[in-house]
Amino acid sequence: MNDEMRNNSTSCIRVKISSVHVELKPGDLIEIFRSCYQHWAIYVGDGKVVHLAPPCEHPMDGVASVLAALSDRAYVKKDWLEDVVRKDRYRVNNKHDETHPPLPVSKIVRRAEELVGREMPYNLTSHNCEHFVMELRYGVAMSDQVTEAIAMGTVGVMGVAAAVIRSMAQRRKHRKE
Repeated sequence: MNDEMRNNSTSCIRVKISSVHVELKPGDLIEIFRSCYQHWAIYVGDGKVVHLAPPCEHPMDGVASVLAALSDRAYVKKDWLEDVVRKDRYRVNNKHDETHPPLPVSKIVRRAEELVGREMPYNLTSHNCEHFVMELRYGVAMSDQVTEAIAMGTVGVMGVAAAVIRSMAQRRKHRKE
């Protein structure tokens, strides 16, 4: 992390994105642009984020998003921002601050830290990583990705595909037993 300057008194971090410096503050929502969706995390200070991730040994593998869609469980993890972002673009996106006042930063960070290591229910349309961080920041679970996908009619197709693949994986697992 050679492009960052730490400010120990406030746990803020300044990160260079392209040629722009972005200051991250605890409680900020981090939107990470994956190939066909956005992953979300919440910045908790000192270069770390808390996020909802699929149950797999190597969460940074390219198959993580597929595993998340197929699983009905996920884990709350605390990782280095740079490890979660990898080489993808990201930004601070506290997009609902105008319509939903954020909770106090101390409460956001405390709640996020308390959840680290916990297994959580996961559902692409009602309990995903965006729902998770929105609830931490605003006290309301919401996902604009899901709302937009419903409007476009793509959630139903994604849900059916995920259910079919999950069913096939379960059948294969039972055959091996």
